[in-house]
Amino acid sequence: MANLPYIAAVDEGIHQEMRRDPNVLYFGQNLATTENHAFVAAYGHDRVRVTPISETAEIGIAIGAALAGLRPVVELYMAEFMLVAMDQVVNEANRFRYMSGGQVKVPLVLKAGYGFTAGWAGQHTGTLTSLFMGVPGLKVVVPSTPADAKGLMATAIRDDNPVVYLHHYMLTLEHGEVPDGEHLVPFGKAEIRHAGGDVTVVATGWMVPRAVAAAQQLAKEGIKAEVIDPRTVAPLDLDTIMKSVDKTGRVVLVDQATPHAAVGNIIAAEIAQHRFKSLKAPIVQVTAANTTIPYSEPLEAYVIPDEARIAAGIRDVLK
Repeated sequence: MANLPYIAAVDEGIHQEMRRDPNVLYFGQNLATTENHAFVAAYGHDRVRVTPISETAEIGIAIGAALAGLRPVVELYMAEFMLVAMDQVVNEANRFRYMSGGQVKVPLVLKAGYGFTAGWAGQHTGTLTSLFMGVPGLKVVVPSTPADAKGLMATAIRDDNPVVYLHHYMLTLEHGEVPDGEHLVPFGKAEIRHAGGDVTVVATGWMVPRAVAAAQQLAKEGIKAEVIDPRTVAPLDLDTIMKSVDKTGRVVLVDQATPHAAVGNIIAAEIAQHRFKSLKAPIVQVTAANTTIPYSEPLEAYVIPDEARIAAGIRDVLK
């Protein structure tokens, strides 16, 4: 085990697979700009390349490389940058395997940060997870810990389908224990971060540690909240969520996205359809306010869910 920051653990996952498989490539707009770049030094310019300042070009290049049998990882830096290349992401890369009857594979990882607050204002702070979650052919990964950041990246690179790998910028320097050597985390397997029997809390990304902090605080009041981290939202581990709902009968869904763009909306619909009779109270959603993230730090803090708002949502569902 090594204690690593989240962002270093992401790189560990890429290193693990590049050492293992010579077909893994890594490229992006700010990669491989000097000979001192760690990945260039380790694997050379044939496998680590700088791309044009065009998301359409770099994702198109990656799709072609994947169709040719390589396994590209594209460094996109911010999830919003994918918006200018959405045809490649949601109408091309994800369709080819289905439309070829499985004759071709598209092993492609689109690595992008999201949710960067801290004064990044309107255009670099979005939480776009649910936008990709419902697209057939895409897998969507949202790690919340350094260990999962490494293990889910490695699994994403080995997958034969395009994977949108979303890493939360506010977790970048958070440290945690990361397994040495080969480490893989399976897709579609949630993790219970805090056990409890009074209420089920489902959160993703940066909201996971905030939900755990709220649960720990509420434990002092005798409230036992179970915090579930899906880790991947496509595929989504509904079994773990439903078992918890059967146990608690109460649900709080936490998401940094705006109310009508939250992953929690899909989870709430699944619970309403399949576990309505288990519910003892209406589902409570704790989300960002329905607004663009402001530049002002106090306003930013007001808009985004924090431990106090999550704890208030939990208390509300227990009334």
